[in-house]
Amino acid sequence: MEFRFSKKVSQISGAAIEEILKYAGDPTVISLAGGNPATETFPAAELGEIAQELLTKQPSLALQYNTPRGYAPFRELLTARLRDHDNIGREFDDLFIVTGGQQAVDLLTKVMCDEGDVVLVEEPSFVGALNAFRSYGAKLVGVKMEDDGIDVAGLEAALQANPNAKLFYTIPSFHNPTGITTSYEKRKAVYALCAQYGVVILEDNPYGELTFDGEKLPTYKSMDGEGIVLYCNSFSKVLSPGLRVGYAVGHKDLIQKMVDSKQTCDVHTPILNQLMTYEYLKRYDIDAAIAKMRVLYRDKCQVMLDAIEEYLPKSITHTVPKGGLFVWCDMHGDYDTREVAQYCAQRKVVFVPGCTFMVDDQAPCSAFRLNYSTMENARIVEGVKLLGEALRNFMK
Repeated sequence: MEFRFSKKVSQISGAAIEEILKYAGDPTVISLAGGNPATETFPAAELGEIAQELLTKQPSLALQYNTPRGYAPFRELLTARLRDHDNIGREFDDLFIVTGGQQAVDLLTKVMCDEGDVVLVEEPSFVGALNAFRSYGAKLVGVKMEDDGIDVAGLEAALQANPNAKLFYTIPSFHNPTGITTSYEKRKAVYALCAQYGVVILEDNPYGELTFDGEKLPTYKSMDGEGIVLYCNSFSKVLSPGLRVGYAVGHKDLIQKMVDSKQTCDVHTPILNQLMTYEYLKRYDIDAAIAKMRVLYRDKCQVMLDAIEEYLPKSITHTVPKGGLFVWCDMHGDYDTREVAQYCAQRKVVFVPGCTFMVDDQAPCSAFRLNYSTMENARIVEGVKLLGEALRNFMK
């Protein structure tokens, strides 16, 4: 049977990543292509005890339906934490629980965008968000990234050229895929522009806690006096991605529409997972755990940066992240890293080609993303060394 797929999915393809990641299952291949947190950071024993206790003592709560907005005590705890730690939350704001941060991106697009509406994005940008926007028929308009964040003049030009723009999507801290952090000055300028042009800022902050020096810049949401920012985050990078527990904070009218739409997707985020996260936050010091993660990822990142300097061709430039999980490299010139990735995969090292993160994901791109979070240090060095050898041979 020939299936007649909807227009909504016609522009979505994971083939490029699948083609590369299929090599990652081979134990002889070194994967620099992931985006996962380090498994040694997962509090498996603590979560196991919590889950057993919940299922033994509160099975009717842990296994029954719950409200689409999320478990009320959990929402109250998160609301207080965000207010006290990050100055997030105004009288007009509300918070609800989502099934991973990705769902917040999807739901906001669903309630805000009609087919043909413009979504402005940093370019490059997170492929999961780009595909969510594509699935609703949005027109993507990319604005280039600079060393300290988005090109503000380019964003203003895009706003002027696209009066029907609905959203601006941004990962301001330790950006995926580049690792770049948007400066405080640019954050203020971007917020002012979006308020002026009536565009909602979708602030995605999954890596914000993973700052190497412990310093965090103010979020867009902390500046939000007009109610134009939808802030989304999750526990995927600081607790466990498999729990799929995230949250969104925004104007209560916007949140209400997202809650209504969530009911058509999955009714509510799994309550057992919510309860496990809630109980972990009550019983343990997650900030102390995050502090250890910062040291771990800082050291891994430095190992990768040192290896890049030693082993990659000098013509290749790279970012120097101050947090997060990624380094962005650029070969420059007429290279298409889709082809380069295939060549390197056959030589036992893989990465994600840069086209994956672009508005036009079919156009050639000379950049690529590396990840350092999941491997031991020696494996990182070995992988970068292999990559350097493969790239030199390819460039010849």
